Amino acid sequence: MNSSPSIELRFAEPDDAPAIALLLSESFAEYEPLYTPQGYSATAIPAGEISKRIDEGPVWVVIADGRIVGTAAVVARGTSLYIRGMAVHPTARGRQLGNLLLEEIEKFATAGGFARLYLSTTPSLDRAIRLYERFGFRFIDEGPKELFGTPLLTMEKVLPGKP
Repeated sequence: MNSSPSIELRFAEPDDAPAIALLLSESFAEYEPLYTPQGYSATAIPAGEISKRIDEGPVWVVIADGRIVGTAAVVARGTSLYIRGMAVHPTARGRQLGNLLLEEIEKFATAGGFARLYLSTTPSLDRAIRLYERFGFRFIDEGPKELFGTPLLTMEKVLPGKP
C-alpha cells in the first residue's frame, strides 16, 4: 500500500465500518437535497452495509491525522471492476486523495486482469466528475440511469492493453 508521513492508504478492516459510514454521511451531506431519500440512504450507507462490502470485494481507506478521510470500494462484475462508495471528507478535499484512491484501484484492476473500470455518479457531483475525467473516465450510455429516483450517469475507463 501507498503511504507518506501524513497520509496512509490501506485496505479497510471490519472495525473500520463505522468510521467509513460516518465518512460517507459527512461527505455526501451537502448533496443530500439533490437525492431522493432512498437514493441518499443507498449512498450514505450504514456500517452494516459497509461490512458487507468489505466481504464482497476490496475497500480502501485513506487515513490522515489518525482518522479515515477517504474511501472507495470495488466489486468484480465479469471482466469489469465496478467502483462504488468513493468519498473524500470535505475537510480533506484538494489533497489529491481521490487520485490516490483511483491509482490504487487501477493497480489492483491491472494486476487482476480486469479490462475496465466503471462507476455511477450523480450529475450534481461536479468535482467528482472532473476528477474521473482527468483520470481517463468517459461517459457511456450504460445503466443504471437512476438510483431510487436520483439520476445517475455511468462512466468507464478501458484499461491499457485491453480492447
